[in-house]
Amino acid sequence: MVAVTGYGALVDVYEWLIGDDKLTPADSAAVYCSDLGSAVPPHVRVLDCACGTGQLAVGLASLGLDVVATDASDGMVRRTQQLASEHGVSLRALRASWDELPDHLEDSTFDVVFCVGNSLGHAEGAAGRSTALEAMARLLTPGGRIVLTSRNWERVRSAGSRVDVRDRLITRDGRSAVVSYYWQIQPQWGQEHFLEIVIAEIKHDGGVRACSERLSIWPYRYDDLVAQLHSCGLTVQSTTYEPENEGYVLVASRHESPGTSEPAR
Repeated sequence: MVAVTGYGALVDVYEWLIGDDKLTPADSAAVYCSDLGSAVPPHVRVLDCACGTGQLAVGLASLGLDVVATDASDGMVRRTQQLASEHGVSLRALRASWDELPDHLEDSTFDVVFCVGNSLGHAEGAAGRSTALEAMARLLTPGGRIVLTSRNWERVRSAGSRVDVRDRLITRDGRSAVVSYYWQIQPQWGQEHFLEIVIAEIKHDGGVRACSERLSIWPYRYDDLVAQLHSCGLTVQSTTYEPENEGYVLVASRHESPGTSEPAR
């Protein structure tokens, strides 16, 4: 079983956690499609398997792509459906954790699978990550690609337990908030880590409305992720990983034949 926890309390304030460059569906689709390194032709079938509030999924559907959006959170699926309705686009949205994907979707039917927003860290340990990646891989067509974004967990762990407070107010729809992250880092890589996110909205009368959630995290080394992708039949095509970077984008493809090449760094 892949444990995916949280984001129930943050569903209705999630916009404050989305970067300015990905806040609209069009911007989100432009950013993540550029990671593929080539234009995405119309009518391609795409899965966004950690869709959040739907910016990427709706943006892709607006480009004429055949989009399925899934998330382990009922609230996130609801918000994705609402956003699709607001933008007048059609997509299929359903609640499913990664290990449940094969129960809802047919093998070898998606040309591209997106797993973005640092989502994979919520899978429970190495076994949970393998289950998630295997489910994504089996849904890809031969030669299909997965786009995955991740924090650099080596850097996160090296900084230790701490409170990170964003150094500026974040404004969404005329409302401003301070966002802070409390990291609880454990001694060993395989242990369950925790991240508490606090969004403190500053009201016009000077009052503060705070919303918080404690999330479970299972960090992983970059090399271990590459090895797990390879064991699932996926070869890394491109990666922005560098030891000093805070995060990275990785694109991997499903092998078209039993012969494989070595994973890229």
